[in-house]
Amino acid sequence: MAEKSKYTKRSDGRKIEELRPIKAEVGIVPSADGSAMYESGNTRAIAVVRGPRTLHPQHMQNPQKGTLRVNYGMMSFSVWDRIKPGPSRRSQEINKVIEWALAPCIDLAEFPNSVVDVFIQIPQADAGTRVAGINAAAMALAHAGIPMKQMASAVAVGKMDKTLVVDVDKEEEDFEEGEGATDIPLCILSRTQEISLLQLDGKISPEELKEVISMGRKACAEILKIQTAALKKAKDVRGIEK
Repeated sequence: MAEKSKYTKRSDGRKIEELRPIKAEVGIVPSADGSAMYESGNTRAIAVVRGPRTLHPQHMQNPQKGTLRVNYGMMSFSVWDRIKPGPSRRSQEINKVIEWALAPCIDLAEFPNSVVDVFIQIPQADAGTRVAGINAAAMALAHAGIPMKQMASAVAVGKMDKTLVVDVDKEEEDFEEGEGATDIPLCILSRTQEISLLQLDGKISPEELKEVISMGRKACAEILKIQTAALKKAKDVRGIEK
């Protein structure tokens, strides 16, 4: 007889495939070329886009196309334990992860020798900050009028002992009973349905991974609807290929 999971109920009462309450808004920073806010439960991400503008120093320029540059940071008061200000190894890693996740969405061929800067700040964190940052950044890029091939929608799925769940919160991320917690940030592209981000922290079988990715795809489809609705409320947004 199979052993039952020691994770039997989510602390906030959600079903295993249920997302936390989501809020999304575009155009929250009037002085920016593009901006957006994405909130999932108690995690909030704000993204601001600047550019395209000439990239300096000159030796970093690409004469074939523009460059996407991401700067991610968590505000010192975003979690209970104060975060040390300034760049960290973790934030530098997330910068690159978000760049890779968003790169297939945009077309910077029209902007050689230029850079599009995406600044992501996390004023409030309850797990899933990098996926919230991706969702906010994708909306901000569209709001800025950057040519978009498709949208990016992201969610953190995972495994709590033997239970697969969608939209992992901080309590679940820290779950230690049984087999512990497995956290899997996942990003799905709207048109191609390709995975542009898949990270895995923990242990999971190939069969479970396949199932939880399927659960994540369904969740990202719901997130995409919310992103699209937020963009439709904003003016001067360049069309995105379906």
